[in-house]
Amino acid sequence: MRHDDYTLVIPTVGRESLRRLLIALRESMGPQPPEVVVVDDRPRPGDGLPLPDDPPVRVLRSGGRGPAAARNVGWRASRSRWVCFLDDDVLPDRDWISALCLDLKAADACGAAGSQAVLEVPTPRRPSDDQRRTARLATAQWITADMAYRRDILVAAGGFDERFPRAYREDSDLALRIVSAGGTILRGERRCTHPVAPATWRSSVRAQIGNRDNALMRRKHGRRWRTRIGEGPGRMPAHAATTAAGTAALLAGLLGRRATARRAAALWLLCTIEFAARRWLSGPRNVREALGLSATSVLIPPVAVAHRLAGEWTFRRARPEPPLAVLLDRDDTLIVDRPYLNDPAGVRPTYDAAKALTRLRRRGLLLAVVTNQSGVARGLISAGQLAAVNDRVDEVLGPFDSWQVCVHGAADGCGCRKPRPGLILAAAEALGVPARRCVMIGDTGADVRAALAAGAAAVLVPTDRTLPAEVEHARAHARVAATLNDAVSLVLSECR
Repeated sequence: MRHDDYTLVIPTVGRESLRRLLIALRESMGPQPPEVVVVDDRPRPGDGLPLPDDPPVRVLRSGGRGPAAARNVGWRASRSRWVCFLDDDVLPDRDWISALCLDLKAADACGAAGSQAVLEVPTPRRPSDDQRRTARLATAQWITADMAYRRDILVAAGGFDERFPRAYREDSDLALRIVSAGGTILRGERRCTHPVAPATWRSSVRAQIGNRDNALMRRKHGRRWRTRIGEGPGRMPAHAATTAAGTAALLAGLLGRRATARRAAALWLLCTIEFAARRWLSGPRNVREALGLSATSVLIPPVAVAHRLAGEWTFRRARPEPPLAVLLDRDDTLIVDRPYLNDPAGVRPTYDAAKALTRLRRRGLLLAVVTNQSGVARGLISAGQLAAVNDRVDEVLGPFDSWQVCVHGAADGCGCRKPRPGLILAAAEALGVPARRCVMIGDTGADVRAALAAGAAAVLVPTDRTLPAEVEHARAHARVAATLNDAVSLVLSECR
């Protein structure tokens, strides 16, 4: 087993620290990484990224959809056995590359799914509130600031859940799913240093938005999810009590119930003082810290509760495994069917195809075209003509992440022609997703049967040529939509 069979994936928003990281990798002891993929997650990339001349990197873009989406773009573009994720602000030790190779060798030896680095966060003896928040990364389980996973494990797990839009909980969620499925994540020997980011007194308040992601963790992994990732119970119960007391005091005051208002206000004050004192005693205990803690200890509980409630509402119907990819038939689904079309000029999109595809891309779903084209086997069109037509479809409605085309005839007995599952499985493999996380949209019973045979979901969009028996079968075993746009709505309803 080769232990240099890995790809480095570095999501970035264009920070100058990216250059320092790449220079540190260049100077690290050991063979240079076989491939370095930098994923630019800026919503509108303007200036170029701060890249040194060496090592050579491959730059991809993820459109500002967050670190989970950026990492998915990076690892799905790789073909190595291992994928190692690095944050763009870490600084690896001088022997990091050689240590990584040894860590991957140890992980392969025991069949592990992943390898976690040792993360160091330099802080003073009495760190501030913001410094303590960053320092917790050093003891957190499964942090992806420096984490390697086998690519086949990432495929089976479906990668990072892109419903986590921030650099928070997306790593714990993935690791928890892998471990729950029987995988093992080893603690390696390689080391990285994670700096403490610049902060203001408002930083601790802004950080409470992570409570939205906690709501999704609870929805996916149950009430004991914190214990399962090695964390304590958190302060949400205390924040809820503080917020309830403060709200009760205000309401009682407005209603003229002074005694109740005083008791509720006293409880609120007691909770707030306890919270502020706990933070004060752990920090540098200077005047500046005291002023900041006094303000934020008042603001954090209601802000935390508000974000948690927003998360609970947003993810109230969240599915553990939402669709990751949509596979689409070509003729009569994406373009108007003209039998054995051999001229690119004849490509005409169906009336709602462009809108439907835009909605899917906006949600970040992978898209593939999966089509039978037996005209090649029959000699009615050439392979070159077929390629030209497909190129035109891709030009008008693409780009698509994968094309899977069967050119065999019905009598050829191939395993790819729908209703056999070959094209569906090939598309899933090319996209780097499990077939069960794919949805096939087409206009024939062959589309539906191929998807079901591969373990995928299916939506039938009937046309005048769709047989009644095919519609009845789809109603019983899949789903039926009146239009392509309606089919997309069904898919997106499962992506919450």
